[in-house]
Amino acid sequence: MTTAPSPEVDTVWFTRCPVPTATGLAYKLGWLDEEFARDGIALKTLQEVGGELARHHYDHGMSTLVREGGNLLALPARAQGAPTRLIGLTWIDEWQAILVRPGSGITTPAQLQGKRLALPVFRAEDLRENRRGRSIARGMSLAGYKGVLASAGLTLDDVRLVEVGGEAPTQANLGAGLWQGIAPLLRGEVDAVYVKGAAAAEAARAAGLEVGIDIDALPDRRFRVNNGTPRPITVHETMLEQHFELVVRFLTQTLRAAHWARSHQADVLAILQGETRAGADAVAEAYRDGFHLTLAPDLSDEKVALFRQQKDFQLQHGFLDRDVDIDAWIDRRPLEEAQRRLDALLRQAA
Repeated sequence: MTTAPSPEVDTVWFTRCPVPTATGLAYKLGWLDEEFARDGIALKTLQEVGGELARHHYDHGMSTLVREGGNLLALPARAQGAPTRLIGLTWIDEWQAILVRPGSGITTPAQLQGKRLALPVFRAEDLRENRRGRSIARGMSLAGYKGVLASAGLTLDDVRLVEVGGEAPTQANLGAGLWQGIAPLLRGEVDAVYVKGAAAAEAARAAGLEVGIDIDALPDRRFRVNNGTPRPITVHETMLEQHFELVVRFLTQTLRAAHWARSHQADVLAILQGETRAGADAVAEAYRDGFHLTLAPDLSDEKVALFRQQKDFQLQHGFLDRDVDIDAWIDRRPLEEAQRRLDALLRQAA
């Protein structure tokens, strides 16, 4: 039985990134709308509304926002004093790769030693506004290289990082958005570039590039830690204090969608074509190896340790203003209660 929410809440907000999440599935399946509609509460996404409100995806300044998104935004926001709480972590391998030119001979992490690796610059506006985590391409590339090199006992000192992206790309389909290193790779200015996701898989194929190193195939998760691995779910402290029930109900539907996904792989892949803005072939290439079985958020010791590793990386490489106490940030209560409710629903349905 649910408790009626405070009357002043008329909208619950959440973020949608172009990545596979149980939250996105719950939304596409209509379960989140259905859950809150009975109380007259609207469910809206920042990305669909846009405008000034969309900036809260980066600063988490909205009190009824549930944000499941990259840690390169969540951690810097917390380091700058954002009053958020960490209520869940997900891990979804989504085609992290090192691209090379055909015939490069680069097929293992060790073969990156001495090579030129494309590194997107810090965006000028991010430095000016002290929002360095928004330079996502730089953060992801640097973390990707660091993990791959570490798997071979190497460090960033063993390669040459070549900054790219200072100019607007002249070929919109090659290096558009995050992947500014693709065009320099084609021109021979660098030897390798980090990319991630279904859209990047399409861009690589269109450009005639090869996957030199499949990061997802590295057996140790420590070497695959990046912006979305682990991916945090955060909420404003005020939402937990004043509307705990709404948070639990939101998470219950997220867990329900993750459970549904385990037996509906084809349906999940179809939904992901819209979520990731990529075609069927690219989605199938990017999301594989049973990814649909592990969409549920948790706060396991392993995920928390990997998240702490990513925090240390961001602190070391200039993305955080100050250190973040991960343990103090975590609030386990809403996810634990949501899991209890889902278990009860599954027992009733059995």
